[in-house]
Amino acid sequence: MKTKLKNLKPVDTGSLVDKVEVRLLSFFKDNGLEPGDSIPKELEFAESLGVSRTVVREALLRLRTLGLIDSKKHKGMTLKRPDIINNFARIMDPTLLGEETLRQLFEFRLILEMGMADFLFEYKTQKDIDELEEIVDAEEAADSGKIRFTLDREFAFHGKLYQMSNNTTLQKFQDLLLPVFNYVHLEETKHIDLDEYHFTKGGFVSHRHLWENLKIGTPETFRKAMRRHLEPHFDYTFCKNNTK
Repeated sequence: MKTKLKNLKPVDTGSLVDKVEVRLLSFFKDNGLEPGDSIPKELEFAESLGVSRTVVREALLRLRTLGLIDSKKHKGMTLKRPDIINNFARIMDPTLLGEETLRQLFEFRLILEMGMADFLFEYKTQKDIDELEEIVDAEEAADSGKIRFTLDREFAFHGKLYQMSNNTTLQKFQDLLLPVFNYVHLEETKHIDLDEYHFTKGGFVSHRHLWENLKIGTPETFRKAMRRHLEPHFDYTFCKNNTK
């Protein structure tokens, strides 16, 4: 007689290594461990958790890959402050990321540039203003009179703004996202002709306009100017969202 299986409950398919990884993170947190603090050995974790050393070793390897654990010969394992940007950098290749992820990362760039105004006005120096002017002068010297969001010009000017924000993580993140900006920019130019683009309020806000606003304006006026400067990008991403 064939045994019926309809009442048999499914086995929990969650990876044992996943569970150990979560337990280790909880252990570090619950014990108030900080970067530089020593952590127990593999065998101690294995005995306490009731799993094999192989499972513990794999879970620790994952955390080491994320930069959370440092292991040195004769010194054992210690907690380490992870480099968040370095972890992102390992997978930040437009050819590996889906279109939805690329779109959201590009939108994140727009959010950052709209939100940094107060920091720019708080930390700007005359040296910063002078360097921005040099960037704008060089850009205009090579200008053909048309509106173009070329990547090198965008990166030079906006990269300086990120630097002026006085936030190292923000600067690194901007460098990291450059390939994403390039990828989305190429897609964007297939759908938007900037020289034919109709701005909702007046004409195009150039880098020189932004520079002048940064010199004599306020965070609020700069935000408005930046929003107009980025208007084609906003329109493109909103249009993409509405067609999904």
